Amino acid sequence: MYSIVLKLYYLCHMNIEKTNAQMRKGVLEFCILLIISEHEVYASDIITKLKDARLLVVEGTLYPLLTRLKNDGLLSYRWEESKSGPPRKYYEITDSGRTFLEEMKKSWDELVEVVRSLTRTEN
Repeated sequence: MYSIVLKLYYLCHMNIEKTNAQMRKGVLEFCILLIISEHEVYASDIITKLKDARLLVVEGTLYPLLTRLKNDGLLSYRWEESKSGPPRKYYEITDSGRTFLEEMKKSWDELVEVVRSLTRTEN
């Protein structure tokens, strides 16, 4: 019996971890655009800000997303020589990116309100 309970706990725990990971992935693009909309940033600055907000992201996840956002016309970048190593790529949001971000903010606010209303209904 104990082993069945343990297995059920493990399965439930694994499912919540997967769900949490999917939710984080779903808001990552939004969070990155929010960070870049403040001012031009270097990739490690983005990782630091996300880490400070307790949204852990590795470079292997960030760079492909930045490339996709750039290819979609939402970001641009420029190279800057570094005194302490190779040149750095600094990202900034484009006008299209700002428009897209404003739409994302509206969608996010609507989603948050829907979830709040549903959780209030449950309680």
